[in-house]
Amino acid sequence: MATLVELVTRRESSPDMWRWRRPRHGIGVSALALSVAVAATSNAQRLAGDARADTAYEFDDSHFHLTNYIQRGPDLRDFLAIMGQRVGHVALFGIPLQQEWSARVDGDNAPTYYLNTDAPLYYYSFTDAQIAMAYRALPAEQRARFDPMITGFNPTDLYATDHIRRVLETFPGVFTGIGEFSIHKEFVSAKVSGETASLTNPALDRILDFAGEVGLVVLIHNDMDVPFAKEGSQPVYLEQMKALLARHPNTTIIWAHMGMGRVVRPIKNHAAHVSEILADPRFSHVYFDISWNEVAKYIVSSPEATRIASALISQYPDRFLFGTDEVAPANQDQYLRVYYQYDPLWKLLDEANRAKVLKGNYERLFDEGRRKVRKWEAARGLHSDAVQ
Repeated sequence: MATLVELVTRRESSPDMWRWRRPRHGIGVSALALSVAVAATSNAQRLAGDARADTAYEFDDSHFHLTNYIQRGPDLRDFLAIMGQRVGHVALFGIPLQQEWSARVDGDNAPTYYLNTDAPLYYYSFTDAQIAMAYRALPAEQRARFDPMITGFNPTDLYATDHIRRVLETFPGVFTGIGEFSIHKEFVSAKVSGETASLTNPALDRILDFAGEVGLVVLIHNDMDVPFAKEGSQPVYLEQMKALLARHPNTTIIWAHMGMGRVVRPIKNHAAHVSEILADPRFSHVYFDISWNEVAKYIVSSPEATRIASALISQYPDRFLFGTDEVAPANQDQYLRVYYQYDPLWKLLDEANRAKVLKGNYERLFDEGRRKVRKWEAARGLHSDAVQ
């Protein structure tokens, strides 16, 4: 298999190398788009940052929503049964936005998803308490399989850091990171009540500064481009995102979905843009997840697309994480569908690199994040009887 460097070199003489092959039906997209253990480790091991003994699990999930846009989802104990012995550890969060049910807009037709209605979304801070309480209700050996994340803050609000700090103080011993939260997200951003989130808003810088101070892992959704962008145009938000990442070198940041979305498809030279970030020492704190079935569809859309994604990951195997991005799944088949969807990619990656993407990178980043957050809490006299 050609290395990514070789592929980039070829691009100089063959620009079309970075385009996905246009499928017989549907939208053609840039290749670079994407070109783009069995027993859980004891909680004491986790708090000490020791290696985990769960090698029999198939993957860890860096991106999972227990609840949906109307704050409903399975009981956490039921979700453990869905995970079974297939999934080891899960970054656990709800959704920070609530879909409003407006009698004026929808009458008796209660919307359950943001695309079901023109009614607005609003930030729902109670999601963090729900996640914390569900987590604390589990016995220690089951808590050891989750890394709860804080999501219920407004990233346009300079007081957002107060919310994050308050959650840590109220529920010490629980949270490992913040996110997934969104800045630019296709049809979502325009629906949120109040000020529209922006990569240049100082409130976001305050959030990332505080996350770096505490050691919180950050999972951020930001589309690299606008929906239905003109073919060949420069991705609208790429430079702003790079500037933001560069301003926060002490914060561990995972860029969700490699900057893609449902209709924000891989742009021309997408993989090259991602590769440039990964190769730049200024961004050594930046990682990418390949969560969501919408992202998977691009990566496995053709053998060439999958090969380019495999080459990119193989060049930087320590910088990618797998997540399902499933929302309140009802059963294991639904929960595992994205994992199965990526079969062509898993087959191209060698065993060592596949293991890093599926488990090793998660465990390294989240174990370290958890250790730092517990240290920050302990320095402030914050202790929890719920976590021994």
